[in-house]
Amino acid sequence: MNTQTAIINPAGRAVIELVINSLNSEHSKRAYTKAITDFLAWRGDRPMNKALVNEYRQTLIGSPASINLKMSAIRKLAQEASDNGLMDQAIANGIVRVKGVKSQGVRAGNWLTKRQAQEILTAPDVGTLKGLRDRAVLAVMIGGGLRRSEVANLTFDHLQQRDSRWVIVDLIGKGNRVRTVPIPSWVKVAIDEWAAAAGISDGLVFRAVHKGGYINTHGSITPQAVRDIVKEYGSQIDLVELAAHDLRRTFAKLSHKGGAGVDQIQLSLGHASLKTTEKYLGVSQDLTDAPCDHLGLSLE
Repeated sequence: MNTQTAIINPAGRAVIELVINSLNSEHSKRAYTKAITDFLAWRGDRPMNKALVNEYRQTLIGSPASINLKMSAIRKLAQEASDNGLMDQAIANGIVRVKGVKSQGVRAGNWLTKRQAQEILTAPDVGTLKGLRDRAVLAVMIGGGLRRSEVANLTFDHLQQRDSRWVIVDLIGKGNRVRTVPIPSWVKVAIDEWAAAAGISDGLVFRAVHKGGYINTHGSITPQAVRDIVKEYGSQIDLVELAAHDLRRTFAKLSHKGGAGVDQIQLSLGHASLKTTEKYLGVSQDLTDAPCDHLGLSLE
């Protein structure tokens, strides 16, 4: 099949769907969809090959991270097209070898100071069901460094005791990597007080709270809802641009400033395969002296 038309016909659209469906994050799916759509619109009827992709890369503007994401989407598209017989493997290999752009330094991102983290933890009105839930959501994010999708999918089965402490076990994160996340006692208290008020003890931890004061007993809150919770209370402490991922950075920053080892923080965050991290660093996860023990926060 001619590569000039291979990935814009129905079979090609199916390949694009394979690329998108291979991703776990809804954010990544949207970003890859836009990246592929933009590239195909720019390409027009020209055959897709290494030279064309290199040319396209030169037209891209934006941060290194955004450009490299677009290039990653194109490389993945080429590989899927080859795997499905829509592109010659040699052409796909050439496209896969097209490099991204180098990052001129690493953006540190935003995070809360200890005082700000304490303020946002006490911002929700715990006299209401919604306030109890929101405080527990913020506690899990700051006290455990969870992503918003991980918060939305958290279940009571995840909460178990190991080495005489509470941990979130078998948490499936980015790239389907599985990790165990130690949490401080005040996070468990926040979860327990929300669960007791909501009358739930199994299944998903966080549920939608309707304006009438009742909860959805079956469906979880969405990652978007988690984002909205962070924005709501960020605004209350005069941080209107606060993002959900900033709380994950806050976990890392505060625990490191408190004396936690970088290797242990990496294990809690799950930035790489736990087995690979442990082998590379020559360490194993310490549940006795965990990163979350160094945050210095409480619910009061």
